[in-house]
Amino acid sequence: MAEILVLVEHADGTVKKVTTELLTLARRLGEPAAVFIGSGADAALEKLAEFGATKVYVADGAQYTDYVVAPKAEVLAKVVADAAPAAVLVASTAEGKETGARLAVKIGSGIITDAVDVSPDLVATQSVFGGATVVKSRVSRGVPVITVRPNSVAPEAAPAAAAKVDVAVELSPAATAAKVTGRTVAERSGRPELTEAAIVVSGGRGVGGPDGFGVVEELADVLGAAVGASRAATDAGWYPHQFQVGQTGKTVSPQLYVANGISGAIQHRAGMQTSKTIVVVNKDPEAPIFEIADFGVVGDLHQVVPQLTEEVRKRKG
Repeated sequence: MAEILVLVEHADGTVKKVTTELLTLARRLGEPAAVFIGSGADAALEKLAEFGATKVYVADGAQYTDYVVAPKAEVLAKVVADAAPAAVLVASTAEGKETGARLAVKIGSGIITDAVDVSPDLVATQSVFGGATVVKSRVSRGVPVITVRPNSVAPEAAPAAAAKVDVAVELSPAATAAKVTGRTVAERSGRPELTEAAIVVSGGRGVGGPDGFGVVEELADVLGAAVGASRAATDAGWYPHQFQVGQTGKTVSPQLYVANGISGAIQHRAGMQTSKTIVVVNKDPEAPIFEIADFGVVGDLHQVVPQLTEEVRKRKG
């Protein structure tokens, strides 16, 4: 059975949830093998093995992480050349898509981005044109490189013996042309990261102002959810731009998406339409977002959402 390479997303060895999803998907397609680039591999091995990685290719060294994206593509190209995998899976993040694109150019292969599923014959399912159309795509040349949206696959543990394989790559001058000069750790709340969260609670123009996000945040905290916002809300300065969901913001695909006071412009829908269950609270019964809602409440979010929050709190006991 051919290997399916998975590029590991991690923070100093702490494996991110999206990687466990990719390993789960890789098991359906072939023999999952992880590619770990950076420091902390020993700490990550146990987690990668837990989700089925039979082999972990490790490129450890500052030369791979002190530069922007390009070294990762060169490491992956080396592993592809040596291992001859059936496909390469990468998280559909901004960095993941750039890494995947660079890899595809290096190995002369096609790339599919933003897949929400991949079949055993490596046909990818994509949601395109703002979520209005679902298409099936297949790479016609070379080793397929496929970026997969976070939360597209439910992670399932399947313990394996992850054999560590050290990889060394002599980087090209082009790969070291853009150097990272500094890093700042982002301030984080106790909430999950927006693109990885299983539940997202978002607010839009209907919240009425910055203070209106208080009811959105309260519901999110009771549900253990991430908070999102529409472009209208972030452009108005009511909520930070890094929480914007939409075509020009972040793409999310959680199990549950709760949209509060969001009209449902195509720009916003493009970023959340693949959510498994969509719940809408809006006082305008003609709001376009009701067209894609699984459940909808026509009403004032400032009355409806606090009641919902209280009910969830009661049921959690």
